Amino acid sequence: MKAIRLREGKERSLLRRHPWVFEGSVAGGRADAGETVRVQAADGSFLAWAAYSPGSAIRLRAWSFDEAERIDGPFFERRIARALALRARLAVPSDGVRLVHGEADGLPGLIVDCYADTLVAQFLSAGAERWKPAIADALCRASGITRLYERSDASVRGIEALAPQTGWLRGEGATEVTIREHDWHFTVDIAHGHKTGFYLDQRGNRRRFAETVRHFGLRRVLNCYCYTGGFSVAALAGGAEQVLSVDSSAPALARAESHVLANGLGTARHSTLDADVNATLRAQIEQGESFDAIVLDPPKFAPTVAHAERAARAYKDINRLALKLLAPGGVLFTFSCSGGIGAELFHKIVAGAGIDACADAAILHRLEEAPDHPTTLLFPEGQYLKGLALLKQ
Repeated sequence: MKAIRLREGKERSLLRRHPWVFEGSVAGGRADAGETVRVQAADGSFLAWAAYSPGSAIRLRAWSFDEAERIDGPFFERRIARALALRARLAVPSDGVRLVHGEADGLPGLIVDCYADTLVAQFLSAGAERWKPAIADALCRASGITRLYERSDASVRGIEALAPQTGWLRGEGATEVTIREHDWHFTVDIAHGHKTGFYLDQRGNRRRFAETVRHFGLRRVLNCYCYTGGFSVAALAGGAEQVLSVDSSAPALARAESHVLANGLGTARHSTLDADVNATLRAQIEQGESFDAIVLDPPKFAPTVAHAERAARAYKDINRLALKLLAPGGVLFTFSCSGGIGAELFHKIVAGAGIDACADAAILHRLEEAPDHPTTLLFPEGQYLKGLALLKQ
């Protein structure tokens, strides 16, 4: 087994069982991409078994901190079984479930979602890529599902010097799958949809939005960056009289309309707009419009901390416009999925937007990803989705 030695004093993160080691912490040793290596402190003592990634700033991702553990097929079977057991205990109100959430489940670089009778996996690190066949077999055995589709086309694979890969790993068939979420149904395009096809992480927030619309009697709703209309369905189910869904993707808007219809909500109360969100917010203000509820769920503006300053300006601008457009007593559900923007910074950004909009609001809820996308004590970086539910005063 090849060994990687760390610089003196750089072993602290692994001693705290944090799974990442950055390039600058490595004193010596090399291995092939994804190869399992023995990670040693400067004095030669064992720290972890990890996957080596020669092209990434995160040079090592720890599989295990147990020196006696072997990283082999049975290891992945045990980790996957543990991840599935957690989801079973959570009793997720959907047959669309995040089964494996990377580092939080002890499987760095591996994302697995289950959509009814189909698994969709992303292999986003050199280590996960190297063990792909064993992981695929373990996933199918543990879940009892025979269809496994790969969506390893996220941009982070480029950082690992990995080319995009998509297609069936196990089984075959249609790439459109219908899932149940609460009392609603959504059709997911696993081959071409965002991420693995759907935003499962917003499941609880969609339910909360429906409840908020119903509780406050919110009539006119604007859903920005609506994608396939999850929050639009929630608003209509909550009793909204008029919902406008805005996105710059015509196929996503078409699917949003089909979701409204499929859930028995008719189409008279729902309309779509294929347009830029920022320009739409400005145009609505200029036209003297107002809304009782607005959802801002934009794409990732800051993939890393290095992009945070530029992203902060973008987040502030759309929140400023939304708060201007929101009627007094209205509710704003605003989100950031950017890993480079922490919850505290996001709060400050939205607060600054409120100052610029001459608007104040009470915080009804602090929002985050659904619990099948866990954040652990040892890996707080796993918390990427943060949001605020605000009641404008």
